[in-house]
Amino acid sequence: MSLLILILFALLIPLLLLVLFYRLVTVSFVRLGIPPRLVAALFIGILVGGLVNIPVWGVADATRGPLFSAGHFFFLQPPAVATTIVAVNVGGAIIPILMCLWMMPRTPLFRTMLAITVVTIVAFSMAEVVPGKGIALNALVPPGVSAIISMILAWRRAAPVAYISGVLGTLVGADLLHLPEAIRGGGTYLSIGGAGIFDGIFLIGIFAAFLSPGARKRRETEEQDADVP
Repeated sequence: MSLLILILFALLIPLLLLVLFYRLVTVSFVRLGIPPRLVAALFIGILVGGLVNIPVWGVADATRGPLFSAGHFFFLQPPAVATTIVAVNVGGAIIPILMCLWMMPRTPLFRTMLAITVVTIVAFSMAEVVPGKGIALNALVPPGVSAIISMILAWRRAAPVAYISGVLGTLVGADLLHLPEAIRGGGTYLSIGGAGIFDGIFLIGIFAAFLSPGARKRRETEEQDADVP
């Protein structure tokens, strides 16, 4: 009996974690202004889209073959040609960019562009190219930096500014600006918005949601209630 309970418990834990994660992400999207009727479809689109990469171009790199001899004759081996495919991740790049474009009219343009620039610089300086694998960046860096800079530059519109600057700054600073180096470092498949960047995109939405007016008012109310004897 105890073994059966342990098995059921082991099966339920992933399901509970998925439900909690879904709840956290959907609440975050609603606080960012996404219509509630679209939240479920958006969540599934990002989650499933994280597994989908759309190839956009290929880069061929030829390596000169060595000389070899056969008797009195010398031959040059044909060059080895390696092709690197560059793709765009649907869940980690395309859908978040579309969300940014939807939020952009609701934000102060100059301060949003300034926030994007700051996040781009930080992401570029902290991202690392892993030869043969791609680009790695700590998933907590983009949401943390975008949250801080948005609160400084645009307190009243911190949530959308944090999301836009976090997404676009990360994709530009970590992925696009490091793309030439990643191609030179080898690897057969490079995904913009995929791999280590995908987790950060999810966290950006969660961090940004807690900067929304609704979240701030709720925290202020809780603090006031705590002060009341």
